[in-house]
Amino acid sequence: MKDQTDPSLLHPSAAADLQRRRLLQAMGAMSVVGLPGIAMAQQFPTAKVNTTKLAVTDTEVVVGQLHSSSGTMAISETGSIQAEQLAIDQINAMGGILGRKIRVIKEDGASDWPTFAEKSKKLLVNDHVAAVFGCWTSASRKAVLPIFEKENGLLYYPTFYEGLEQSKNVIYTGQEATQQIIYGLDWGAKEKKAKTFFLVGSDYIWPRTSMKIARKHIESVAKLGKVVGEEYYPLGNTNFNSLINKIKVAKPDCIFAAVVGGSNVAFYKQLKAAGITGDKQFLLTLSVTEDEMTGVGGENFAGFYSSMKYFQTLDNENNKKFVEAFKAKYGKDAVIGDVTQAGYLGPWLWKAAVEKAGSFDVDKVVAASPGIELKTAPEGYVKVHQNHHLWSKSRIALGNKDGTFKVVAESPNLIEPDPFPKGYQ
Repeated sequence: MKDQTDPSLLHPSAAADLQRRRLLQAMGAMSVVGLPGIAMAQQFPTAKVNTTKLAVTDTEVVVGQLHSSSGTMAISETGSIQAEQLAIDQINAMGGILGRKIRVIKEDGASDWPTFAEKSKKLLVNDHVAAVFGCWTSASRKAVLPIFEKENGLLYYPTFYEGLEQSKNVIYTGQEATQQIIYGLDWGAKEKKAKTFFLVGSDYIWPRTSMKIARKHIESVAKLGKVVGEEYYPLGNTNFNSLINKIKVAKPDCIFAAVVGGSNVAFYKQLKAAGITGDKQFLLTLSVTEDEMTGVGGENFAGFYSSMKYFQTLDNENNKKFVEAFKAKYGKDAVIGDVTQAGYLGPWLWKAAVEKAGSFDVDKVVAASPGIELKTAPEGYVKVHQNHHLWSKSRIALGNKDGTFKVVAESPNLIEPDPFPKGYQ
């Protein structure tokens, strides 16, 4: 029981004894609350856990965040910024990593690939960060990759992407093509009887490579049918009238879309205005999550489908806790999309690898990463493969008028990541 005695009512010597007793009690409480982190740091001295001159001290470790908080990609990347920060805050509340709190240096890639490259060099060369959580588009990842490999940095990349890449310096926490594209196309052919496909995307690496894989799967590998159109538009494009006319002429069973960022808003509004709606046309996209829905509007996307590994409405205990914590931090109206959730995984996977390695050194963390399981993942469960991608499920969901998604299909098992699938290159 806490001593409630008022020292002012005691003899001076007794008051002094009482103050000393309270000080010792306070120190005892501190040993329970504050000392585990100190003890952990002493168990893993800086000289032992940081042999490569990273920004690691006895009390903190510095990481970088590199996303677009401005420009056309901000609509998609804001969620990743928020989720990564949430994970870091939660890890810090638990005492940090190896007794050290995480400090974040945030940089804005500004939806511009040369800026991403410049900022990544700053984080690695000037700031000596132990890891970076960042990028969204494949163009931004490709821009920074040579720098991470040259400087031996470690990037946790959260976006579903086209595959055909594997780097010692990257952990890919989103789906690669065989986990998202192939599952989605097979589902569309089986459940929606789609045999003709019109491919449309933004004009950069991810959509073009994804559609190359999609075309090969449709026409050669799975022989689902044929492609009757393929079109690309610049990032930020807002005029899709000519595309819509071509779609009307082609009359495809499936519009297979990979339009990204702010262009999605114009794309889906113009489809609806032209009478191409979910009750009349099967559309499957690789690039509309809850994040994009805030701009697109559920009324413009209702009845269309998305292929992702995560949706905010997933019904499991991990996800309920994640959604609750996310909304508590960012507001009840905050939404969580696929890449947001994959961004949340990054700091937790890094924490697990650092603790397994007993070091912040990149080479040791990389070596410790394969085989790491995250049983608390909001998507359910993930495991790091030897190829630095994650085993995960794939899901198809129907867009609702209120901006939410209803999951209608799920792969029965975790899909093994295969970034270099035979027959698709």
